[in-house]
Amino acid sequence: MITLNCSPKGLPSPLTRRRALQIGTLGGLGLGLPDLFRSRAAGAPSPTRCRAVILVWLDGGASQFETYDPKPDAPAEFRGPLATIATSTPGVQFGESFPLQARLMDKVSVVRTVTNKSGDHYYAAHWVLTGFESRSNGLDVPDRYPSAGSIVARTLGARHPGVPPYVAVPYASAFGHRPGFHGAAYLGRPFDPFETIHEPHEREFQVPNMKLDPQLTVGRLEDRRALLAGLDQMRRGLDDVRSAAAMDVFHAQALDLISRKAIDAFNLESEDPKTRDRYGRHLYGQSALLARRLVEAGVSFVTIHSGSLGGWDHHYKIKEGMPYHAPTTDQAVAALINDLEARGLLDEVLVWVTGDLGRTPRMNEFAGRDHWDVMSMLFAGGGCRRGNVVGETNSRGEYAADNRTTPADVLATIYHLMGIDPSTSFTNHAGRPIPIANDGRVIRDLV
Repeated sequence: MITLNCSPKGLPSPLTRRRALQIGTLGGLGLGLPDLFRSRAAGAPSPTRCRAVILVWLDGGASQFETYDPKPDAPAEFRGPLATIATSTPGVQFGESFPLQARLMDKVSVVRTVTNKSGDHYYAAHWVLTGFESRSNGLDVPDRYPSAGSIVARTLGARHPGVPPYVAVPYASAFGHRPGFHGAAYLGRPFDPFETIHEPHEREFQVPNMKLDPQLTVGRLEDRRALLAGLDQMRRGLDDVRSAAAMDVFHAQALDLISRKAIDAFNLESEDPKTRDRYGRHLYGQSALLARRLVEAGVSFVTIHSGSLGGWDHHYKIKEGMPYHAPTTDQAVAALINDLEARGLLDEVLVWVTGDLGRTPRMNEFAGRDHWDVMSMLFAGGGCRRGNVVGETNSRGEYAADNRTTPADVLATIYHLMGIDPSTSFTNHAGRPIPIANDGRVIRDLV
């Protein structure tokens, strides 16, 4: 097991006035940014093929039967009201809700047997996003663990100076709990996702804290540095001189966080209008396009929120409910995968599509599906196999017939693809080292 500390080495150059004038405001990026740079200075794993992750979060739990694991030969009460369609991989079928992704099956992998034994949205989201079970519904602070995005931010940081390592578009939410299980927990606020807040399909979309503040003069910057220096002097009574000097340079780098590269990445108006049309001029399409621009700029983990406050939670009339989010999400995901491949980036960027839980095999009395243990996830790029199905459920979708996997296995696989040792641990508030993948195993049939 590897336990990471934050010992400074390879310190960055000091802040100059000229560079200070180029930065933007920092309020939306967390108060403890110097910690981020300390962790990055501690060193990162060796480069690997997967450089970034784009998580498409289907909030509320999309039905596997109507998306990636249909059961066309099951009795009607299990089969459901929607049709099944062929994919580009012979013998593999999807639900009719995702026709564009079905055409890309030869480029993706689907894991159909992720099992998390949960019946609660918060419990399930916590498990999927962190790899850890919760002792109750996941909302209790002592039970919370860092999300995969925060682990990547803490371990690897951004791939380019001046961009946030972890971004959520437009926000990070699990059934209204924000950032909740998308957050950093005991790693600290600097490793929470930076949220765009505003929706990228809106006219005059602009991200808070991502522009030069006209009131941020040299004098004000010097005042901030004077305040930090004062705080440092207080700490020098407790720390040695070397630690205090290191703190100075990390604060300086934090002040220089916002770069022109980051500002340009968030500027969707500079994108080719035809590309914007392919993604769709709606929330999910423009969110996916923004995610592509962000990973190109050096962001290491981007979360796209799909389903607006649990919108995939179809307990009632699933046939009528799927059209609210499925067509636009399908267009966005398919356009993202195609665009990444066209740009030669698909092998370097992992697209991960998942919700928090699965849906019941048998339709309920309201023509919907309730919560269930088994769910499906889609993966594209980042070193994953193509045209590949991992695991099968039984004929009615009730349980994993083979290759049962857990959320911890999924995260161990993602960390492995990114060159992060899954046995790496960080110390929680109680002083206990916690392995980031919770002893999950890499899914060898996926990579």
